[in-house]
Amino acid sequence: MKTKIYTEESKRLVMASGYNWKDVDDVKTVYTPVFGVPQGSEYFNDDADFGRQRLASLNSSLIALCTAIPEKFGVTEEMVKPFLEGKTLVQAMDEKRLFIIDLAILEGCPAKTEDLVITCPFALFYFNNANHLMPIAIQLFQQKGPDNPVFLPSDPVYTWMLAKMWYSLADATYHQGLTHLNFTHFMMEGICVATKRNLSPSHPILRLLNPHFIYLMAINFLGLGTLVNPGGFFDQTSNGGINAAFHLMRKSMEFWRLDLNGTLPDNLKSRGVYEEFVLKGAYHMRDDGLLLYDAIKTYVQKYVVHYYSVEGSMKADYEIQNWGSEIVKSRDDGGVGILGVPNNGRFETADQLVVTLTAIIYTCSVAHAAANFQQYDEYGAPFRFPFTMHGVPPKEKSPAVIETILKSIANRAELLGVMSITKVLSEKATQSLGDFEKQLIVDPPAIQIVEEFRQNLRNVGKTIDERNKRREHPYEWLHPSAIPNAISI
Repeated sequence: MKTKIYTEESKRLVMASGYNWKDVDDVKTVYTPVFGVPQGSEYFNDDADFGRQRLASLNSSLIALCTAIPEKFGVTEEMVKPFLEGKTLVQAMDEKRLFIIDLAILEGCPAKTEDLVITCPFALFYFNNANHLMPIAIQLFQQKGPDNPVFLPSDPVYTWMLAKMWYSLADATYHQGLTHLNFTHFMMEGICVATKRNLSPSHPILRLLNPHFIYLMAINFLGLGTLVNPGGFFDQTSNGGINAAFHLMRKSMEFWRLDLNGTLPDNLKSRGVYEEFVLKGAYHMRDDGLLLYDAIKTYVQKYVVHYYSVEGSMKADYEIQNWGSEIVKSRDDGGVGILGVPNNGRFETADQLVVTLTAIIYTCSVAHAAANFQQYDEYGAPFRFPFTMHGVPPKEKSPAVIETILKSIANRAELLGVMSITKVLSEKATQSLGDFEKQLIVDPPAIQIVEEFRQNLRNVGKTIDERNKRREHPYEWLHPSAIPNAISI
């Protein structure tokens, strides 16, 4: 019903005003009461906001501590000196205040048509004395060259803005294809199928996992018919379309590991951003996510120890062993093909199973919430997080004009298409983490473990509430009450 309402409103707005934008204020006219105003539209060419997007938005697991400038990145000391508050690059690195995102995975990614472009950028950031992560250099393609300059905040204002927008196009392409679809929806579907195949309905691990798989198969089936099908949402509203999305998914399966990319503390450590003093007070997704990860791990640990208290019982559980085997078996051989499962799926210790189950539950709940529910607020603001860009990225630093930017962003119909689908995707309609739709755990000691989990989540919520009172920009997306149990949208 809501989809139909958004579609009808989109048609009305296009018929009334046409496809092309007259000026910046014209873009705001699509934020009618039917849609509402996306939070991201409050910002326009704001560097501090651009940095904050990398820490507390849809794609907050890419930022990494910079310990050396990559050879392919043409940034120099002289270029960024004005933006380092009197420090050298080496000093900024030594103080752990220099950060980088390298989207090399997008190199060679096919665009939907020959006249569209997908960038594969580097971005360099500095964490300043005001505790703001500021962009200080962007290179839009991987190979250095005269037609691939390093853009700087000191460049002409709209030229720098275009560089940030073309960077964000790459970020959005990565987010939808990988962070959102592959790393949550599709990987967890494979694990869900393996779980149903190998664990009986009465198996305690199936009862533990089932609340976090509810609706997953149904929503993925619907998505395959409307979002990532030929001519669907991806094809209509992005530069890459479904070919780019599946191209990136195939590449990502070569490196994504459950014990690294799917395990928050280890992922943060691998990027050099685990320690609290790094990006202190600004990396809200990390700070809140770790509270939730620890709560889930404690829950899983108690549960697993309860059911596998007898030495050798896990190794003798042929159902759990078959499950682990199918998760790691290659996709060509009929398995899920997940890398980084402890002991390659041959579970012998509680810790091995706990790491695996915690990653699954965290991904189905917290990781998906972080990647999903801000979509309207982000994608609804085309100057800030474009999924479509027309024309070509700037190849030199001559002053750009606002008319070029207005022609570059999605036209009215394209933007309304993005707004319509992301509005639906951003609506939480199922129960919150720990408040299970179906209570499958009936063993009294296990019920007590569930109750302790719920109390821990309530405590996490109180801690986040207190943090948000002190934060310059409150972060409410990982409050336990805002996180569903499962990937249900």
